[in-house]
Amino acid sequence: MDTSTSTPFANTTSTLLHKVFGWMAVGLVVSALTAYWAAASPAVLNIVLGNQAVFFGLIIAELALVIGLTWAINRISAGTATMLFLVYSFVNGLTLSVIILLYTDASLASTFIIAAGMFGIMAVYGYVTHRDLSHWGSILMMGLIGIIIAGIVNIFIGNNALDLAISVIAIIIFTALTAYDIQKIKNMGLMVTDDASRAKQAIFGALMLYLDFINIFLNLLRFTGRKRN
Repeated sequence: MDTSTSTPFANTTSTLLHKVFGWMAVGLVVSALTAYWAAASPAVLNIVLGNQAVFFGLIIAELALVIGLTWAINRISAGTATMLFLVYSFVNGLTLSVIILLYTDASLASTFIIAAGMFGIMAVYGYVTHRDLSHWGSILMMGLIGIIIAGIVNIFIGNNALDLAISVIAIIIFTALTAYDIQKIKNMGLMVTDDASRAKQAIFGALMLYLDFINIFLNLLRFTGRKRN
């Protein structure tokens, strides 16, 4: 084994992953604190949930931030990327305030633990496996597009069975994406050559894993969440 090449690679990859998980944790904390703050403030709730135009505007803003950050990650500074990620986490926290109102704190906590366990298992698998997961990308993307289309269609037909089926498939897709994204981030370590690039890739990786975790959590809530009386 050639330690002269494997050790620098391992160190670079480890550093990148530490930064990725660190920023992911920051994003989740920002979203959680924002969600609880919004849910506890009648004035904020009236703005966010009392006006459909504002609520859907926030959702559109979230999509724009994700697409914009993904597209521009190599064109913007690390500071700008960090700011956009934190803004996204804050806006997502505002929209997530609705689940604080719908579900009990106990069910939110238990679902978070289950989601964290599933996420952790797949993250470890993505990191340690020697199997190339790159071919999963196109399959998972097709599946993701499929559930998005199905979800839009179901808004109009309101089929509960289809809604549950979408959630099951979404859980499968995003748990698989966790392993795929972890391996992708791990491989980024080989290409990162400077601190500025590492900082931007850490934010990009944090965004990917944040989205994976949040989607696992939200779809699990459909099965494990207990609604408030």
